[in-house]
Amino acid sequence: MKYYKYAKKTKILLTYTVATLLSSCNNLVLMHPKGQIGIEQRTLILTALGMMLIIIIPVLIMTIIFSIKYRASNKEKKYSPDWSHSKKIEIIIWSLPITIVTILSIITWQSTHKLDPNNPIVSNIKPIIIEVIALDWKWLFIYPNYKIAIVNEIVFPKNTPIEFRITSNSVMNSFFIPQLGGQIYAMAGMKSTLNLIANTQGIYKGISSNFSGRGFSNMKFNVITTNNQEEFHTWIKKVKTSSKQIETIFDYENLAIPSENYPVTYFSNVKNGLFYDIINKFMQ
Repeated sequence: MKYYKYAKKTKILLTYTVATLLSSCNNLVLMHPKGQIGIEQRTLILTALGMMLIIIIPVLIMTIIFSIKYRASNKEKKYSPDWSHSKKIEIIIWSLPITIVTILSIITWQSTHKLDPNNPIVSNIKPIIIEVIALDWKWLFIYPNYKIAIVNEIVFPKNTPIEFRITSNSVMNSFFIPQLGGQIYAMAGMKSTLNLIANTQGIYKGISSNFSGRGFSNMKFNVITTNNQEEFHTWIKKVKTSSKQIETIFDYENLAIPSENYPVTYFSNVKNGLFYDIINKFMQ
């Protein structure tokens, strides 16, 4: 009767825990990737989680069973106060974790090289280059091949590789589009590279995942993937109609003045080599 009571409570607790975890997963964008890199990273996360659960779940179950079976009030079980060692138990508790850690190490080593953000994505389609500059507290995106720039918005076609070249105009930031995978730091005087692709049309959230000051919490942007190249070029033409331009370093410095909640802004023309001018000014 007592065992039945404990089993019933355990069942309720496990049901509640599983329901809570499953409901939380709906908000985990990392578990709903929309690009090749994101999918491979999710697979890596789930593989590592599954292998760790091989240890964690039996330990949790045994903790409950032992607590019930060897409780002080259970007089039916043998009491062995001098017991101290078992070779069988030692072999089990050491060999299994060592095996799992070894397998995880091999998987991590292979994945680290396979998912290197510098690796170009293999595709028959030529990649689009987007230069990313982290400002206080907004993002400036330059399309050097189209000579346009946008604040707090990125647009590109699905199934097209994107090469992000990333730097910062001041403190360190972190460029992160969770559903497409990858996260990489933006640092003043340095260029980071991140290759991503979106395989599904949609609008995704981009953030700075590294605290960088007062306006950090609103340093976000939308990533819009169009259904095809035609829609993307229609958007390019729309940006080209803007009256705003960044023709000189003076225009850029005005834009770089710290500000919060900066709206999406299009610039129809950008100074040649602005991205590398910003990097080089920290090298002098």
